[in-house]
Amino acid sequence: MSNPEIKIALAERVARAAKSIRDVYADPIQTAIVLGTGLSGLDLPGYEPVATIPYHQIDALPRSTAPSHDSELRLVSNENQTIALCAGRHHLYEGYTAQEVCLLTYTLRALGCETLIITNASGGLNPAFTPGEIMLLNDHINLTGHNPLIGQDERLGIRFPDMSEPYDKSLIDKTLSIAGELKLRVHQGVYAGVCGPSLETSAERRMLRVLGADAVGMSTVLEVIAANHCGLRVLTMAAITNMATGDENQQPDTLEDVLANATLAAQGMREILSRLV
Repeated sequence: MSNPEIKIALAERVARAAKSIRDVYADPIQTAIVLGTGLSGLDLPGYEPVATIPYHQIDALPRSTAPSHDSELRLVSNENQTIALCAGRHHLYEGYTAQEVCLLTYTLRALGCETLIITNASGGLNPAFTPGEIMLLNDHINLTGHNPLIGQDERLGIRFPDMSEPYDKSLIDKTLSIAGELKLRVHQGVYAGVCGPSLETSAERRMLRVLGADAVGMSTVLEVIAANHCGLRVLTMAAITNMATGDENQQPDTLEDVLANATLAAQGMREILSRLV
């Protein structure tokens, strides 16, 4: 499924994708929100839609084929700013390369975006979590075996970016403050990014807990690497959609439960985002 155009330099593909979007909507985009599995219906009170662009109409951008991902870019605005709602992301398990997974991230930066808010669906490794709750990522472990920066083209950012603090602390603190005002239970923790699409074995989940991970999922880490590479501030909210502790009480996971709990977490995310942006 990997696009043969990956042989074209990533920076050139980013320029083409950005031009396609500017041809539809020319104003700068200040903030982008990536809507993860089960979260595509999330909207922002006080913002009006100004354009919707299917991914297949954006030059050089792959389609998103993951379940519940709408594969379209929704632009909304108010009197202060324009926000891009990315209804669908790209994953390694769809057959895309690490650079294809991150093409949209770089394109958003090229359009003027300064802040990237990522949402995802995650399995809860930490037994203190409950499905339907939210975890803010304060660090991650990249176990995908891939990195979008491999190569020799530095047009999009320096080759060896610092990743000691990949998630913006001021955004985390502000989000926690908002959650407190809303009386929402929001956790912080470490996210383990894996390739998928098979879910983790119970032994793998126990291993991830030993490594210090609080949640696990099949996205996010590559996008966050790319975002730090090109100078975006990053906040990531994980919807805890299933328990993945790997202990003797581990229950089989179903897509239906994942989507239902993502919808539950989305209610809290919507309340937080309405005050955050």
